Amino acid sequence: MRDHDIDAAIAAEERELLRQIGEEPGYLTQVGSLFGGSLGWTSAVVLAAQTLLFFAGVYAAWHFFAATETLEALRWGLPAMTLILVATIFKAAMLPVLHIQRVLRALARLGVGGPR
Repeated sequence: MRDHDIDAAIAAEERELLRQIGEEPGYLTQVGSLFGGSLGWTSAVVLAAQTLLFFAGVYAAWHFFAATETLEALRWGLPAMTLILVATIFKAAMLPVLHIQRVLRALARLGVGGPR
């Protein structure tokens, strides 16, 4: 058997495997899957808390930029910065969950394992 024949056989096998695996779901579909399952409620709580923290931070930032005195600016600026940073951390905390679900979906498609 020549190298060309081996390469052709491997390419055919890879095409068949990719056909069986199928397409990866879109990003919005993956984000929506965070709210399903037995722990979906925790994602909903984190999203609600993140949204509240963000809007509270924007409100405080609005007052910070409207402040005319230094002490007033500090009273609004420090909470604004803290609230927006915590909201960002909450949002970033959901990314590992999204990645884990993506890996489990890929493993399930390969027949290795996955969600039970």
